[in-house]
Amino acid sequence: MSYPYQLTSLEAYQKAYQKSVENPEAFWAEIAENFIWHRKWDEVLNWNFNEPKIEWFKGGKLNITENCLDRWAESQPETPAIIWEANEPGEAGRIITYKELHFKVSQFAHVLKNNGAKKGDRICIYMPMVPELAIAVLACARIGAIHSVVFGGFSAQSISDRIQDAQCNIVVTADGAFRGNKNIPLKSVIDEALINCPSVNSVIVLTRTNVAVSMLKGRDFWWEDEIKKVEAQGNPICNAAVMDAEDTLFVLYTSGSTGKPKGVVHTCAGYMIWTNYSFVNVFQYQKGQVHFCTADIGWVTGHSYIIYGPLSAGSTTLMFEGIPTYPDAGRFWEIIEKYKVDILYTAPTAIRSLMSFGTDPIKGKNLSSLKVLGTVGEPINEEAWHWYDENIGKKNCPIVDTWWQTETGGVLISNLAGVTKAKPSFATLPLPGIQPVLVDENGNIIEGNEVSGNLCIKFPWPGMLRTTYGDHERCRQTYFSTYKGMYFTGDGCLRDKDGDYRITGRVDDVLNVSGHRIGTAEVENAINMHTGVVESAVVGYPHDIKGLGIYAYVIFNGVHIDEAHTKKDICETVTRIIGAIAKPDKIQFVTGLPKTRSGKIMRRILRKIAEGELNNLGDTSTLLDPAVVEEIIKSRSPL
Repeated sequence: MSYPYQLTSLEAYQKAYQKSVENPEAFWAEIAENFIWHRKWDEVLNWNFNEPKIEWFKGGKLNITENCLDRWAESQPETPAIIWEANEPGEAGRIITYKELHFKVSQFAHVLKNNGAKKGDRICIYMPMVPELAIAVLACARIGAIHSVVFGGFSAQSISDRIQDAQCNIVVTADGAFRGNKNIPLKSVIDEALINCPSVNSVIVLTRTNVAVSMLKGRDFWWEDEIKKVEAQGNPICNAAVMDAEDTLFVLYTSGSTGKPKGVVHTCAGYMIWTNYSFVNVFQYQKGQVHFCTADIGWVTGHSYIIYGPLSAGSTTLMFEGIPTYPDAGRFWEIIEKYKVDILYTAPTAIRSLMSFGTDPIKGKNLSSLKVLGTVGEPINEEAWHWYDENIGKKNCPIVDTWWQTETGGVLISNLAGVTKAKPSFATLPLPGIQPVLVDENGNIIEGNEVSGNLCIKFPWPGMLRTTYGDHERCRQTYFSTYKGMYFTGDGCLRDKDGDYRITGRVDDVLNVSGHRIGTAEVENAINMHTGVVESAVVGYPHDIKGLGIYAYVIFNGVHIDEAHTKKDICETVTRIIGAIAKPDKIQFVTGLPKTRSGKIMRRILRKIAEGELNNLGDTSTLLDPAVVEEIIKSRSPL
């Protein structure tokens, strides 16, 4: 079965795209009719990018969980909603039907209410990739509380910063998490984070790893005990809070070009419609198929394409607790065979990592159920694209190369599986409703094909961010002030002779490492916290697996240092302040940094040195001390 708004031919795509540009309000109103509303909207769209002000379906009232749970619990109660595969292959997985998920979400919604949660409260979720994470997210949405999910790899300091910024009053966590052969102590990390978080009144702790944890009387409660209280109260289904279309659904923190992460705000109606529409069309999802997105729910990919997109479409979504190489590099392929997966959506980093093991781990695995492959998080290189196509898809599965961001809510530019053409390393064409433009440094729109520039979007779409939490001016400055009247993505892009788009990477001080954005300022701030560091500068360099690695130039206060030991200490400092994801891959000790006379670090030069392009450094005449560059080149270690 397909969906009434599913585009199943090139002609249908072209027609829909044209309508979405010529009459966007009529186009989106027609799509929105396919969802459950308590009250229809008064106005489809009200916008002004200069403020910025973006409102979709204003006056409409709904609850996203009624569209993700209630409608399917009634019409297809026994359909699997979530399939869960544990970290250890020997541990039994779980299959949760729509009827069961509806009940479990209601139960935990009552738990949140019993712990004082109200509509509009912010709730921090720091959990392993278990079904209870999805249940906690949906329970927040059920009662109108705003969820703020933090990836399980972030440090106590990073969590503390996010809790303080959002002023969360409840934290939902677990005793620990299994990830590959590691046991991550989530609760003890939360305990450290909460030392500076007076806003938190309750911590709800799921038992997962059975490690000993500290439980504070009056603040910390076991998930299982709280569920028993709800059962004793005899509470049936928890009614969904009626939300305004523009009420905040969640806040998700993402790195920017400054040191402080920013809380991207998504709202109820527009985000729901965009994730559903993009899910159904990009992957060409058919009822009964199993969709396996390998991301963590701590990132936006997990929010949009493990939880909200698939569940609002009544699909079966597969959650995996572990990593692709544990206990060996055949794990993904075993999961695909075991559950007869139809759609695999993963990151180029994971593909490159699995490529390095050769094709032996694939041998003997039945991948014939696969119908669509997808990539997300970063541009995929041609070599990885062809390996994926030949060895996993057996040249029978279209590959959707999806481009989008935390701020966009869902996929903006991608081929539609088997409907519009794929092109290795190209995101290709915009989805209906998306109007991309390339601009030069002065904001002039670059017309025609075979051109490149900075990628902007000139018209709003339902799933776009509305603000940055508690700081609307930061939202305006970051996304809407660089090029007047346009949303600036921060990415460079080229448009080829066919009009297809290829993302060429970040053009600001943000690195895309393993598909995750990390601000250079954030990493520099963490390095500078080390007791002996005077100053640092961070750039990206090509990395075989991650796509981009982190290269740190560090001025250290001390002549007699053990370099290897000091590098480990600096990495430990970064891990403690941000998390292991931001650890530098290479550290070079230097006596100075190339700076202009005004004191600005010339990262362009440092980037070239890190990449080994030593004969192509460009103009160095504006530097305060050009000799510094020669010294850095001399002390540079080969990659």
